Amino acid sequence: MLEQLETQAFQRGLLLRLKVGRPFGLWTLRVVVARPSDPTAFELLGELKGWAYASSHGLQLDTMRVVPKAPAGVGDLIWAATMCWALEATPCRQARLLAIRDDERQHQRLVRYFRQKGFNTVRELEAALGDLPLRLLWGGAGALMTGSIEQVLDKSLSSWRQSAA
Repeated sequence: MLEQLETQAFQRGLLLRLKVGRPFGLWTLRVVVARPSDPTAFELLGELKGWAYASSHGLQLDTMRVVPKAPAGVGDLIWAATMCWALEATPCRQARLLAIRDDERQHQRLVRYFRQKGFNTVRELEAALGDLPLRLLWGGAGALMTGSIEQVLDKSLSSWRQSAA
């Protein structure tokens, strides 16, 4: 499935690449979508960074970014590629992320966006002492959210295909 996504991206003039590392028994992941800007350079359109450990709940997503001028579907392509990779290369079946709360308005946009992708809020990371380890891991406070990798994949693939129309 991942190869099919790479082919579909190429047919739309996009380059989809995954960089995977395996330090200390973990997987590190960076998914990138770019397009050629000239024969030797590429313009970064979006990326997602994360890591995983060998557990059904082990996929941890950290940074998701899509540039404003990116073509329609780039974000969906990144989500779909990430979920395909997790299903093909890891035992992970659930993903976790933090909708960070730097600014309340932006936080609400993130929560709405992640819900549309198939994530649900598990709990709020606030100032409690018990939240400190997770706040250190994620880099702040916000809504800790989880989603089924298969459901996120299905929604992302559907949106990716619709963006081609």
